Amino acid sequence: MTHKTTLSRRLFLLAATALAFASPTLQAADPVKIKFTLDWRFEGPAAPFLLAKSKGYFAAEGLDVEIDAGNGSAGAVTRVATGAYDMGFADFNALVEYDAKTPGSKIQGIYMVYNSTPAAVFVLKKSGVTKPADLVGKTLAAPIFDAGRKAWPAFAKANDLAVDAVKWQTVDPAIRETLLARGDVDGITGFYFTSVLNLEARGVKTEDIVALQYPQHGVLLYGNTLIASPKMLAEQPKAVEGFVRAFNKALKETIATPDVAVLAVKERDPLINVALETRRLKLALETVVVTPETKTIGLGAVDAERLKRSVADVVSAFGLPATPDAAALFTAAYLPPAADRAIK
Repeated sequence: MTHKTTLSRRLFLLAATALAFASPTLQAADPVKIKFTLDWRFEGPAAPFLLAKSKGYFAAEGLDVEIDAGNGSAGAVTRVATGAYDMGFADFNALVEYDAKTPGSKIQGIYMVYNSTPAAVFVLKKSGVTKPADLVGKTLAAPIFDAGRKAWPAFAKANDLAVDAVKWQTVDPAIRETLLARGDVDGITGFYFTSVLNLEARGVKTEDIVALQYPQHGVLLYGNTLIASPKMLAEQPKAVEGFVRAFNKALKETIATPDVAVLAVKERDPLINVALETRRLKLALETVVVTPETKTIGLGAVDAERLKRSVADVVSAFGLPATPDAAALFTAAYLPPAADRAIK
């Protein structure tokens, strides 16, 4: 080998090495950063989100996901609408309300996690209330933004009650169940898997709680959905697909082994009561995630006609100024194949 050939080979190797170190992006693209907001605190139902992060499912899709706790669905929608967060988890009905009041927001639901609303009216057995008609003249307590309170007109209509059949007392979420447990109000509205456990924690026996769940009494509204900002959808559609794919994988694992999945919540918040949050998670899965409809069409999907009726019912119940286009508020474009979303 000549001196000239040896020198050329050395120069080539040096150049190739320098290029590799100087341009790491040629080897692997930087992960896409996504700021994600939950609708509420780090509790059992947050398990699939935290599991996807803990087990590296988001990372495997090339995503660096930051998950923050929320302060309600309306707040989650606002966070995404203002661009403070790229994606979030919120009540679909809060999205309907936001879009009706702020046309052109272009935020979209992309994976319907709660196939039905978890809203319910809770009373104590000693009240004698066993059916919606028994609520006439009663005083119910709830925050002004509570999903069950806002959807009360839909519940009243479905059960042949006047909208003003009950009186409302506006309270902070932290004392809602306490007021009912003490007998200071006749009833409350809240999410089923939250208020049942909160009442039990305040000394009310399970058998003494009467829960009139909205879906079981004619209110067929959808519940919480993954949402994404128009900027995220337009600029990072593949990242959105990857997020949904990772979440779907984690949700199926959560359904199969909730006792294991809840440990991802414990990992994020060491102070949680694991037994309590496991039960909360199971109640959520049993009542609003695994439903006859999801067993038919798969996790994350919606029935187009039902969605359209749901939007119309929300507009009527909330007294909104416009009726958003249901097809514009939710898209199935980012869902994994039906086979990957199928459950038994």
